[in-house]
Formats: sequence, structure tokens, C-alpha cells
Amino acid sequence: MRLAVIPARGGSKRIPRKNIKPFLGKPMIAWSIEAALASQCFDRVVVSTDDEEIASVAREWGAETPFLRPTALSDDHTGTIPVIAHAITKIAREGSSPGEVCCLYATAPFVAPSDLITGLESLAGDDVDYAFSVTSYAFPIQRALRMTSQGRVNMFEPERFSSRSQDLEEAWHDAGQFYWGRAEAWQAGRPLFTERSVPVRLPRHRVQDIDTTEDWKRAEWLFKALCAVPEGDA
Repeated sequence: MRLAVIPARGGSKRIPRKNIKPFLGKPMIAWSIEAALASQCFDRVVVSTDDEEIASVAREWGAETPFLRPTALSDDHTGTIPVIAHAITKIAREGSSPGEVCCLYATAPFVAPSDLITGLESLAGDDVDYAFSVTSYAFPIQRALRMTSQGRVNMFEPERFSSRSQDLEEAWHDAGQFYWGRAEAWQAGRPLFTERSVPVRLPRHRVQDIDTTEDWKRAEWLFKALCAVPEGDA
């Protein structure tokens, strides 16, 4: 069985209630639910939440909420892997046997059904635990600066000062949209960022963390711009 798990706790502090806050006409979580359903990758789309209101909104948009997440897995310090492992265990106790499980974040309005399909296809192979979305850094990380305690700057890698940008290795970061994984990998707590993971590359203009009010506004601008581009050009 292929399972989508959308983590959506109720205690967001920087953007209160952000998982169900309206984003361009829909609750934020609705965009992720709709993408999961449209991909046709999943036998079940489940929202893991500790919040009754979020659960109700999730059901309105087509997801299941067969359990409420315990408080111990709903604080600011709980990582993604324990939350997904908990969901797999709860679903397995119903008699189902999840095989491939995708963690899809509730604040990922840019996620495309085609990317979820690519992630599933990338999970093939005995030596693969996870497949997840990544995007490239806009600037060479080798020329990054740090601020000193005296209010000055120095380079993380000063030996790279004279290197041309085109001669530096391109770097990538987690795009924070989805993580396909084998159920046994989630439950064993295997780390995501290893050679047993396959990257699903996304263009930078379809990636936006949404942790602050500024992030939210930028996401709306990007989304509106993308909606104005003819299909196939994005």
C-alpha cells in the first residue's frame, strides 16, 4: 500500500494556524491534499495532526484523519521521521501494510503531482531508502560570509576568494516539499541525507519555505506569477 502522510500540527507560532490559513483562496493544507490526490500515487492520503480543527478541514478537502497525533509528537522539537513512523504504525494496526510512504508537508503549495510521481519512480532500487525534493542554491556556498562579533565579515572558505563562480561545485538543499521513503526506513529512523537517498530536482522558482510572514507574502507573489505563465513553461 502506498501512503501519503501530511504532518500538520496546530501549534505554529511564527504564523499562527498556518496549516489552515487561507492561501490564495484555499486553506494552505488543501494545496498539498489536492496534489496528493491528483498524482494518483496513493491508496490513502492521511493527515497527522493533534488539532481537531485541522482534522476537520483536512477531511473537507479529501484527506483521512484516522487518528490524532499525541502531544509528545506535536511540540517544536519533534522531527519529521518520528511523526511519519508513528503514522505508519497506526495505519498498520488497522490491518494495512504500508510499503512506500510519502511525507508531504502541509505548507507546500508549489508541489506538483508530477514531482510526486517522479519521487515514487526514483524510489525504485534495492539500495534506495528515500527520494526527496531538492533545489540548487542561488549563489556559490563556497563564497559565503559570516558576521563576526565585531560587526565585520569574513569568508567561510577564504581560499575560494579568487575562484570563478563557474569553477565552483554547484550545491543543493532540501526543498522542503516531500520525502518518499520505504516504510521500514521511516520506522528504523534511518537518516534522510545519505547516499541511500535520490534527489528530485526542482527549479528554484517553485521552492519557498513558509516559516515567517515575509515568506508567506513571497510565496503568494511567486504563486501568482506562476499562475500567469502558460502551462508547460514553468
